[in-house]
Amino acid sequence: MGDSLRPHRSTEARHRVVIVGGGVAALEAMLALRRLTRDRAAITLVAPEREFIFRPLVVGEPFGLGRAHRFDLAALAASAGAEVVNSKVVAVEADDHRVLTEDGRAIGYDALIVAPGARMRLALAGALTVWGIADAAELGGLLVDLERGDAERVAFAIHPGAGWPLPLYELALLTAAHLRHTGIGGRRLSIVTHEEEPLEIFGRTAAGYVRRLLDRYQVELVAGHRPAAVRDGALVLASGESFPADRVVSLPRLEGPRLAGIPADDRGFIPVDELGRVRATPDVYAAGDATAFTIKQGGLAAQQAYAAATAIARRAGAAVDPEPFRPVLRGVLLTGGEPSFVLGDLGEPAAVNGARGQLNGESTAARLDTLWWPPGKVAGRFLAPHLDEIAGHSLAPPRPVNGSSFAVEVEVEA
Repeated sequence: MGDSLRPHRSTEARHRVVIVGGGVAALEAMLALRRLTRDRAAITLVAPEREFIFRPLVVGEPFGLGRAHRFDLAALAASAGAEVVNSKVVAVEADDHRVLTEDGRAIGYDALIVAPGARMRLALAGALTVWGIADAAELGGLLVDLERGDAERVAFAIHPGAGWPLPLYELALLTAAHLRHTGIGGRRLSIVTHEEEPLEIFGRTAAGYVRRLLDRYQVELVAGHRPAAVRDGALVLASGESFPADRVVSLPRLEGPRLAGIPADDRGFIPVDELGRVRATPDVYAAGDATAFTIKQGGLAAQQAYAAATAIARRAGAAVDPEPFRPVLRGVLLTGGEPSFVLGDLGEPAAVNGARGQLNGESTAARLDTLWWPPGKVAGRFLAPHLDEIAGHSLAPPRPVNGSSFAVEVEVEA
């Protein structure tokens, strides 16, 4: 049967939707489907995790500017009228419309959303790799080394496989702000990146802003050089040159989930169309970091999930017009200071889903809450306000005394 937008089966029965994953894309899809379909869909979330960990503010934890927020996954699902199966999906049998789990279950579906995220792999052996919530102690140790003088030169190395480079810019700027606040001088902090411009995915205006911010905090920018290895007190570049560094901080390399039964590219990511439909796999959709979309970021993952949810809701019989994924990139950069914000629609090319997209228009300054609400690090139409309501307070970035931060909104047309 073709993967059209007509109902897969009679709307007298509840449309069975299985969502693989427990991250931003999966939860946004779950909440969107409940809102769009009302009681027309029976939603099952299949994930090995028992908690959803809101990670975007973790990078600020060593500096007292953020922490991981934990939410019980079963409770989140129950709030959306969904069921949770705590297990890992190991294969999809698309012809039979079912997923297989590692504990031997076979779960049938009418529509499937694959959103397990990406796999993290070591990119630079010998570097301090920022994996996620378990890194605060190691990053705190780096600050101690800088304070004591055990390390004087730190390179924050950004490689093409990272998917979302913003956290390393945050770490470099937060580290510089910390050293300035504690009165420690004589340290050399550098960002070494394959990018031609800092945070170039946001476009020229934002790149110029970030360059000025780096200059203000005396963080050296070494652009257009791909980090390749860490060796003998130096960061070795792909060109063969060596960049002196007592410590190197890096991000993991991302790979796709390579889920059996689901098409994937050579890096394991899932190709999808503008509604999240998986090529040659009827009734299967994918969203978030598992897809072949070049930029891996929570806000974009939520937008992909919403596009898939609108298509599935229409097929479940809801009076919904499917809304294709038209990515709007929103970012908040923590620097250790009071936020200032930039709204950008920037008129220059950006890599999108392995092709070239187009960023169009002008940039203007704006407050964060004029760009999206609630003003969190992940802008999800349904997930962000839902988490704020459950937490009982805003999950927006804190606003300390010194420095500045920025947010950028960019429309990316593939």
